[in-house]
Amino acid sequence: MQIGEVAARTGLSLRTIRHYEETGLVIPSARSQGGFRLYTETDVARLMVIRRMKPLGFTLEEMRELLAAVDRLDSGGPLPAGEREELLGRLRGFEQAAQQRVADLRTQLARAEEFAATLRARLPRDTARS
Repeated sequence: MQIGEVAARTGLSLRTIRHYEETGLVIPSARSQGGFRLYTETDVARLMVIRRMKPLGFTLEEMRELLAAVDRLDSGGPLPAGEREELLGRLRGFEQAAQQRVADLRTQLARAEEFAATLRARLPRDTARS
């Protein structure tokens, strides 16, 4: 599929997808004869991982590290036991970091909601409004 369809499916802008390509996070699987980027379902799935990591504050380098570990685990070939355990350990670390960041965001959201409620409570109730 071309980049426009990928953008529509992922909710990412064309510029963002191109940026992720420039930084090496996602490389189009092919190019058309006209030079258009062509992406596969695997490429779309990779972009979705990146999209989900971004609001949690993961850096591009952290994204690259996670994707490299996932790529290696998904390579299909046998992995030495030590390497497999190391890669799974990295994934566990990212999962724990994601859980902590989600918890931190929930705390921030609760505080923001409390603040909004405080402001709302200070406003006079306008019964004439509908």
